[in-house]
Amino acid sequence: MAAERKDFESNQAMRQVMNNYFVELTKGAENGKKTAWCTSVGPAELLLSLGFNVYFPENHGAMLGASRMATDLIPLANAQGYSPDICSYLTADIGSYLAKQSPFHKMKLSGPPRADVLVFNTNQCRDVKDWFQFYAREWDVPCIGIHSPRAPGELDGAMIKGVARQIEQLVEPLEKVAGQKFDIDRLREVIGSSRRCTELWREVLETASNVPSPISFFDETIQMGPAVVLRGTQPAIDYYSLLLKELKQRVADGVAAVDGESFRIYWEGMPIWGKLKDLSTQFMHLKACVVASTYCNSWIFDALDPRDPFESMARAYSSIFICRSDDPKERYIEEMVEKYKVNGILYHDAKTCPNNSNCRYQMPQRLQARLGIPYMIVNGDLNDLRLYSDEQTRTNIEAFVEQLAEA
Repeated sequence: MAAERKDFESNQAMRQVMNNYFVELTKGAENGKKTAWCTSVGPAELLLSLGFNVYFPENHGAMLGASRMATDLIPLANAQGYSPDICSYLTADIGSYLAKQSPFHKMKLSGPPRADVLVFNTNQCRDVKDWFQFYAREWDVPCIGIHSPRAPGELDGAMIKGVARQIEQLVEPLEKVAGQKFDIDRLREVIGSSRRCTELWREVLETASNVPSPISFFDETIQMGPAVVLRGTQPAIDYYSLLLKELKQRVADGVAAVDGESFRIYWEGMPIWGKLKDLSTQFMHLKACVVASTYCNSWIFDALDPRDPFESMARAYSSIFICRSDDPKERYIEEMVEKYKVNGILYHDAKTCPNNSNCRYQMPQRLQARLGIPYMIVNGDLNDLRLYSDEQTRTNIEAFVEQLAEA
């Protein structure tokens, strides 16, 4: 019998939570609400506190990848002057806009909402700003944001204060778009909810430190939806409380995400959205569980603190893995390998995402020398499947798991 991923009882609740979010987004103007586009690790809490519906186009980019629509849409953006070498979330999303094709339509929704304002944070890459500026020009709406330091080692006070000032400077222009005054107490409330969401999401991910793991990376790429688009809201807290209860019961009952789990792997880098099902199936056949990832842990914001809203947002969003230098990145991966009892590391070298591909400057070799565990590199992309080889990847994964078995 073919191995199949085990569904969660909680999934029905998650589908309802996410559906409610998307429906509200598409009805924002009808309901008299303004829409703010926000990068996935941007100041969502500030936007929610000002009453905006908050839309995350990177989530739409992932949907385009997972639905395998992206590869056909990317060339439309390329034809408009956007290089095939830049972020394929950006090119897939702009292609979707130009073609008027979106996964939203499959949900019987009108499509991604038009922005009243676009708010970016360059902590991940510069591409997000260029992406948002395309729509700002299309719709003649404001595009404002935060220019975060790139590749810091230690986060010093002056740097955090500088980012915090940039976030504070967003308040006045956002008030003008929102048509309401900023309320610091409302911001504190939203940050408290985001912090609680982050704590629950961490607990969900940490259940995978159990042997066998009750959840895999492939499950987590689905389960992370509310942490990305609904942090700062009660539905996200309620959902993760429900999911965590189910996972704890799986641990108590010895239910494994991968039956006969024999190998535990860490996924470093972006998901390959259009191939997650295939990869999940292959790893299950090989009795290998991908137990942890840098990617899914990127929506854990320990630094958020309602007592110090602006500086805590600055610290939280400047601490994320993608924007740090190699030294803290390597320390983080070492800690994860120990915590999750990892046997080997898989690095995804995503062609169009250099900022989240950490295998290009000898990091795998340095970590292997220190940790003494094997690694492999998968060449591909987050969205553009023309850059991915099924046969080569399948063969390389089989060889990697054989290497783990011999270690």
